[in-house]
Amino acid sequence: MKMLINVPETVVADGLRGLAAAHPELTVDPDTRVVVRRDAPVAGKVGLVSGGGSGHEPLHAGFVGPGMLDAACPGEIFTSPVPDQMVRAAAAVDSGAGVLFVVKNYTGDVLNFEMAAELAEDEGVQVTSVLVDDDVAVTDSTYTAGRRGTGGTLFVEKLAGAAAEEGAPLDRVAALARRVNDSCRSFGVALAACTTPAKGTPTFDLPAGELELGIGIHGEPGRERRGMMTAREIADVTVDAVVGDLRPDGPVLALVNGMGATPLLELYGFNAEVHRALTERGIAVARTLVGNYVTSLDMAGCSLTLCAADDELLRLWDAPVRTPALRWGR
Repeated sequence: MKMLINVPETVVADGLRGLAAAHPELTVDPDTRVVVRRDAPVAGKVGLVSGGGSGHEPLHAGFVGPGMLDAACPGEIFTSPVPDQMVRAAAAVDSGAGVLFVVKNYTGDVLNFEMAAELAEDEGVQVTSVLVDDDVAVTDSTYTAGRRGTGGTLFVEKLAGAAAEEGAPLDRVAALARRVNDSCRSFGVALAACTTPAKGTPTFDLPAGELELGIGIHGEPGRERRGMMTAREIADVTVDAVVGDLRPDGPVLALVNGMGATPLLELYGFNAEVHRALTERGIAVARTLVGNYVTSLDMAGCSLTLCAADDELLRLWDAPVRTPALRWGR
């Protein structure tokens, strides 16, 4: 398997050095593996910290900046960051208004963020944690007890980040983040498995002419394997899985997310089918984001995340954001 790397052992550090070179508005430490917005801590503002295994870029480091995260902690490929990273991040962004940890529901992330919260509290930082568990594909998985945290993480970080940027207190930012998580559902599809740099072979075997429904973002196989389908057919299956669980009674925010190796042309074609399927089911799409945001290295495929939206969430979605991956507004 050909990869644009030096050696597997330095992939994460090399990527962080490149992030620092491209984005001087961030403070990036490749050794301690903490990425912080350069103006942190922002006086009077709740700090938002998230993190997880590398290989999902731009999640999470690409979401650091005004209007979203204040800091991110990248681990090794598909491996949770360690508590020391999270404690450093919390200290770096705490202005005295407290810190919110946004934690995807994977066992390693949950345990390490819990430990980090205790350590940060011992150092005088008020910490509240919010769990993201939006994936409807499985109840339990290789890496979780309960549903996995996937594309809904983007909505939680963007909407809670906007509220924090407006000056909302910690309890309100945390409550909003939990409400957003409760309003999100995701479902993913793989056309080809990903390959980790250390292993050099696909994480699961997927024969030609077949696809995997309900995959995770750590290279896990899905809940069902079928023969190859058209974009229209995949959209119908995906929308039914998400809508059947979410049951929105109003407009939605939609994330059509590439898993890393699917061309944008195909993602936009899939988005057209998603909009068609939602319209046929009487669901209005208020905002749409298409692209590679919550990836799984070089996996071919996509995921759909829907977030049931009200006027407040739409306003927070439209609020300015300036990060490497998301950028709009003033």
